[in-house]
Amino acid sequence: MKKIGLIAGNRRLPLIFAQAAREKGYSVVAVAIKGDTSRVLTNLADKMYWIGLDKLSRLFEIFRDEQVKEIVMAGQVSPHRLFSKEVMESKEIQEMLNSIKDKRADTIFGALAGRLEREGFKLLDSTLFLEDYIPKKGVLTRQAPGFDTWEDVYFGMNLAKQVAGLDIGQTVAVKGKAIVAVEALEGTDSLIRRAGKMHRGITVVKVAKPNQDNRFDVPVVGLGTIKSLIKAGAKCLAIEADKTLFIDRKDALELADKRALAIVAT
Repeated sequence: MKKIGLIAGNRRLPLIFAQAAREKGYSVVAVAIKGDTSRVLTNLADKMYWIGLDKLSRLFEIFRDEQVKEIVMAGQVSPHRLFSKEVMESKEIQEMLNSIKDKRADTIFGALAGRLEREGFKLLDSTLFLEDYIPKKGVLTRQAPGFDTWEDVYFGMNLAKQVAGLDIGQTVAVKGKAIVAVEALEGTDSLIRRAGKMHRGITVVKVAKPNQDNRFDVPVVGLGTIKSLIKAGAKCLAIEADKTLFIDRKDALELADKRALAIVAT
Protein backbone atom coordinates (compact mmCIF):
# COMPACT_ATOMS: atom_id res chain seq x y z
CA MET A 1 0.00 0.00 0.00
CA LYS A 2 1.20 3.49 -0.80
CA LYS A 3 1.90 5.49 2.35
CA ILE A 4 0.65 8.98 3.04
CA GLY A 5 1.62 11.11 6.02
CA LEU A 6 -0.89 13.04 8.10
CA ILE A 7 -0.06 15.93 10.41
CA ALA A 8 -3.20 15.82 12.53
CA GLY A 9 -4.60 18.80 14.37
CA ASN A 10 -7.83 19.07 16.33
CA ARG A 11 -11.49 18.27 15.66
CA ARG A 12 -12.90 15.88 13.07
CA LEU A 13 -11.14 16.80 9.84
CA PRO A 14 -8.08 14.56 10.47
CA LEU A 15 -10.43 11.65 11.22
CA ILE A 16 -12.39 12.16 8.03
CA PHE A 17 -9.21 12.48 5.96
CA ALA A 18 -7.69 9.31 7.44
CA GLN A 19 -10.82 7.31 6.71
CA ALA A 20 -11.06 8.66 3.16
CA ALA A 21 -7.38 7.95 2.47
CA ARG A 22 -7.70 4.35 3.65
CA GLU A 23 -10.79 3.90 1.47
CA LYS A 24 -8.62 5.01 -1.45
CA GLY A 25 -6.10 2.29 -0.61
CA TYR A 26 -3.51 4.36 1.24
CA SER A 27 -1.71 3.44 4.44
CA VAL A 28 -1.96 6.43 6.79
CA VAL A 29 0.98 7.36 9.01
CA ALA A 30 -0.29 10.02 11.41
CA VAL A 31 1.65 12.40 13.62
CA ALA A 32 -0.73 13.70 16.29
CA ILE A 33 -0.31 16.77 18.49
CA LYS A 34 -0.69 16.10 22.21
CA GLY A 35 -3.45 18.20 23.68
CA ASP A 36 -5.21 18.79 20.35
CA THR A 37 -5.63 15.64 18.26
CA SER A 38 -8.55 13.30 18.98
CA ARG A 39 -7.58 9.85 20.22
CA VAL A 40 -10.23 8.43 17.89
CA LEU A 41 -7.61 8.83 15.16
CA THR A 42 -5.80 5.83 16.66
CA ASN A 43 -8.55 3.63 15.20
CA LEU A 44 -8.32 5.17 11.73
CA ALA A 45 -4.58 5.52 11.10
CA ASP A 46 -2.38 2.56 10.27
CA LYS A 47 0.41 4.00 12.40
CA MET A 48 0.14 6.73 14.99
CA TYR A 49 2.80 8.85 16.68
CA TRP A 50 2.20 11.44 19.39
CA ILE A 51 4.44 14.48 19.77
CA GLY A 52 4.36 17.57 21.93
CA LEU A 53 3.94 20.92 20.25
CA ASP A 54 7.47 21.76 21.36
CA LYS A 55 8.88 18.70 19.54
CA LEU A 56 7.78 19.48 15.99
CA SER A 57 11.15 18.50 14.51
CA ARG A 58 10.37 14.89 15.44
CA LEU A 59 7.79 14.70 12.67
CA PHE A 60 10.56 14.94 10.07
CA GLU A 61 12.34 11.99 11.67
CA ILE A 62 9.12 9.99 11.90
CA PHE A 63 8.14 10.47 8.26
CA ARG A 64 11.68 9.81 7.10
CA ASP A 65 11.89 6.58 9.13
CA GLU A 66 8.48 5.52 7.79
CA GLN A 67 9.63 6.30 4.23
CA VAL A 68 6.75 8.71 3.73
CA LYS A 69 7.21 11.28 0.99
CA GLU A 70 3.76 12.86 0.66
CA ILE A 71 2.06 14.59 3.59
CA VAL A 72 -1.27 16.27 4.31
CA MET A 73 -1.99 18.74 7.12
CA ALA A 74 -5.54 18.46 8.46
CA GLY A 75 -7.08 20.19 11.46
CA GLN A 76 -5.65 23.03 13.47
CA VAL A 77 -3.68 23.54 16.64
CA SER A 78 -5.62 25.59 19.19
CA PRO A 79 -4.62 29.23 18.51
CA HIS A 80 -4.14 30.09 22.20
CA ARG A 81 -1.24 27.62 22.32
CA LEU A 82 0.84 30.09 20.33
CA PHE A 83 1.33 31.91 23.64
CA SER A 84 1.52 28.82 25.85
CA LYS A 85 4.44 27.97 28.12
CA GLU A 86 5.50 25.01 25.96
CA VAL A 87 5.84 27.27 22.93
CA MET A 88 7.44 30.18 24.77
CA GLU A 89 10.05 27.85 26.29
CA SER A 90 10.78 25.89 23.12
CA LYS A 91 14.03 27.13 21.57
CA GLU A 92 13.20 25.37 18.30
CA ILE A 93 9.78 26.97 17.88
CA GLN A 94 11.00 30.39 18.96
CA GLU A 95 13.77 30.23 16.36
CA MET A 96 11.18 29.46 13.68
CA LEU A 97 8.83 32.23 14.87
CA ASN A 98 11.67 34.73 15.04
CA SER A 99 12.66 33.86 11.47
CA ILE A 100 9.29 34.92 10.00
CA LYS A 101 7.93 38.41 9.49
CA ASP A 102 4.77 37.98 11.57
CA LYS A 103 2.65 35.35 13.28
CA ARG A 104 -0.36 35.26 10.99
CA ALA A 105 -1.70 31.79 10.15
CA ASP A 106 -0.49 31.85 6.55
CA THR A 107 2.99 32.94 7.61
CA ILE A 108 3.35 30.20 10.24
CA PHE A 109 1.87 27.43 8.09
CA GLY A 110 3.88 28.63 5.12
CA ALA A 111 7.09 28.41 7.15
CA LEU A 112 6.26 24.84 8.18
CA ALA A 113 5.40 23.95 4.58
CA GLY A 114 8.71 25.38 3.43
CA ARG A 115 10.59 23.38 6.04
CA LEU A 116 8.84 20.17 4.96
CA GLU A 117 9.81 20.74 1.35
CA ARG A 118 13.41 21.53 2.26
CA GLU A 119 13.51 18.24 4.15
CA GLY A 120 12.45 16.42 0.97
CA PHE A 121 8.71 15.98 1.60
CA LYS A 122 5.80 17.06 -0.57
CA LEU A 123 2.90 18.79 1.16
CA LEU A 124 -0.37 17.96 -0.60
CA ASP A 125 -3.72 19.73 -0.88
CA SER A 126 -5.60 19.23 2.41
CA THR A 127 -8.84 18.66 0.48
CA LEU A 128 -7.36 15.55 -1.15
CA PHE A 129 -9.97 12.72 -1.19
CA LEU A 130 -12.56 15.12 0.30
CA GLU A 131 -14.20 16.53 -2.83
CA ASP A 132 -17.63 15.26 -1.74
CA TYR A 133 -17.42 17.48 1.36
CA ILE A 134 -17.19 20.71 -0.67
CA PRO A 135 -20.66 22.13 -1.49
CA LYS A 136 -21.54 23.68 -4.82
CA LYS A 137 -23.41 26.97 -5.04
CA GLY A 138 -26.97 26.94 -3.74
CA VAL A 139 -29.30 26.91 -0.73
CA LEU A 140 -28.39 23.82 1.33
CA THR A 141 -31.27 23.86 3.82
CA ARG A 142 -35.01 23.64 3.20
CA GLN A 143 -35.37 27.20 4.41
CA ALA A 144 -33.92 29.88 2.16
CA PRO A 145 -32.88 33.28 3.50
CA GLY A 146 -35.32 36.17 3.20
CA PHE A 147 -34.51 39.31 1.22
CA ASP A 148 -32.93 41.17 4.16
CA THR A 149 -30.83 38.16 5.07
CA TRP A 150 -29.56 37.83 1.49
CA GLU A 151 -28.54 41.47 1.71
CA ASP A 152 -26.50 40.60 4.80
CA VAL A 153 -24.99 37.59 3.02
CA TYR A 154 -23.70 39.71 0.12
CA PHE A 155 -22.53 42.45 2.46
CA GLY A 156 -20.78 39.89 4.66
CA MET A 157 -19.15 38.08 1.74
CA ASN A 158 -17.49 41.24 0.52
CA LEU A 159 -16.36 42.16 4.01
CA ALA A 160 -15.12 38.64 4.85
CA LYS A 161 -13.05 38.53 1.67
CA GLN A 162 -11.29 41.73 2.65
CA VAL A 163 -10.62 40.47 6.18
CA ALA A 164 -9.41 37.10 4.85
CA GLY A 165 -7.16 38.87 2.38
CA LEU A 166 -5.37 40.46 5.32
CA ASP A 167 -5.12 37.02 7.00
CA ILE A 168 -6.94 38.32 10.07
CA GLY A 169 -9.66 35.67 9.94
CA GLN A 170 -12.08 34.05 7.52
CA THR A 171 -15.41 34.71 9.22
CA VAL A 172 -17.58 37.72 10.01
CA ALA A 173 -20.95 38.19 11.72
CA VAL A 174 -23.30 40.86 10.40
CA LYS A 175 -26.85 42.10 10.95
CA GLY A 176 -28.73 44.74 9.01
CA LYS A 177 -25.56 45.51 7.01
CA ALA A 178 -23.75 46.31 10.25
CA ILE A 179 -20.56 44.58 11.31
CA VAL A 180 -21.24 42.71 14.55
CA ALA A 181 -17.96 40.79 14.90
CA VAL A 182 -14.84 39.85 12.96
CA GLU A 183 -12.93 36.63 13.53
CA ALA A 184 -9.34 36.90 14.67
CA LEU A 185 -7.23 34.45 16.67
CA GLU A 186 -10.12 32.94 18.63
CA GLY A 187 -11.65 30.85 15.84
CA THR A 188 -15.12 30.59 14.30
CA ASP A 189 -17.05 29.09 17.23
CA SER A 190 -15.76 31.73 19.62
CA LEU A 191 -16.65 34.45 17.13
CA ILE A 192 -20.20 33.08 16.88
CA ARG A 193 -20.59 33.00 20.67
CA ARG A 194 -19.24 36.53 20.99
CA ALA A 195 -21.52 37.88 18.26
CA GLY A 196 -24.55 36.06 19.67
CA LYS A 197 -24.08 37.75 23.03
CA MET A 198 -24.37 41.13 21.34
CA HIS A 199 -27.22 40.48 18.88
CA ARG A 200 -29.64 37.70 17.98
CA GLY A 201 -30.55 37.07 14.36
CA ILE A 202 -27.03 37.47 13.01
CA THR A 203 -25.79 36.16 9.67
CA VAL A 204 -22.38 34.48 9.79
CA VAL A 205 -20.26 34.39 6.64
CA LYS A 206 -17.18 32.22 6.17
CA VAL A 207 -14.90 32.40 3.12
CA ALA A 208 -11.58 31.21 1.75
CA LYS A 209 -8.71 33.64 1.47
CA PRO A 210 -8.44 35.38 -1.92
CA ASN A 211 -5.24 33.46 -2.67
CA GLN A 212 -6.09 30.40 -0.57
CA ASP A 213 -3.28 27.85 -0.28
CA ASN A 214 -5.24 24.61 -0.10
CA ARG A 215 -2.36 22.86 1.62
CA PHE A 216 -3.42 24.43 4.91
CA ASP A 217 -6.05 26.52 6.73
CA VAL A 218 -8.88 25.66 4.32
CA PRO A 219 -12.24 26.94 5.70
CA VAL A 220 -14.22 24.21 7.47
CA VAL A 221 -17.70 24.10 8.98
CA GLY A 222 -19.57 21.20 10.53
CA LEU A 223 -22.10 20.06 13.08
CA GLY A 224 -20.30 21.90 15.88
CA THR A 225 -20.55 25.13 13.89
CA ILE A 226 -24.30 24.65 13.45
CA LYS A 227 -24.78 23.99 17.17
CA SER A 228 -22.89 27.18 17.99
CA LEU A 229 -25.00 29.16 15.53
CA ILE A 230 -28.27 27.85 16.98
CA LYS A 231 -27.16 28.62 20.52
CA ALA A 232 -26.24 32.14 19.42
CA GLY A 233 -29.65 32.67 17.82
CA ALA A 234 -28.18 33.09 14.34
CA LYS A 235 -30.46 33.39 11.32
CA CYS A 236 -28.14 32.27 8.52
CA LEU A 237 -24.76 30.72 7.71
CA ALA A 238 -23.20 31.53 4.35
CA ILE A 239 -20.09 29.72 3.14
CA GLU A 240 -18.05 30.13 -0.01
CA ALA A 241 -19.11 27.56 -2.61
CA ASP A 242 -16.49 25.19 -4.09
CA LYS A 243 -13.91 26.26 -1.47
CA THR A 244 -15.31 25.30 1.96
CA LEU A 245 -15.28 21.87 3.57
CA PHE A 246 -18.65 21.00 5.15
CA ILE A 247 -18.24 17.94 7.35
CA ASP A 248 -21.05 16.00 9.06
CA ARG A 249 -23.29 17.66 6.47
CA LYS A 250 -26.30 15.34 6.75
CA ASP A 251 -26.62 15.72 10.53
CA ALA A 252 -25.81 19.43 10.37
CA LEU A 253 -28.49 20.17 7.76
CA GLU A 254 -31.10 18.10 9.60
CA LEU A 255 -30.45 20.10 12.77
CA ALA A 256 -30.48 23.40 10.88
CA ASP A 257 -33.82 22.51 9.29
CA LYS A 258 -35.33 21.71 12.67
CA ARG A 259 -34.23 25.07 14.06
CA ALA A 260 -35.04 27.20 10.98
CA LEU A 261 -31.41 28.12 10.37
CA ALA A 262 -30.72 28.86 6.71
CA ILE A 263 -27.45 27.65 5.21
CA VAL A 264 -26.25 28.74 1.78
CA ALA A 265 -23.16 28.24 -0.35
CA THR A 266 -22.50 31.25 -2.52
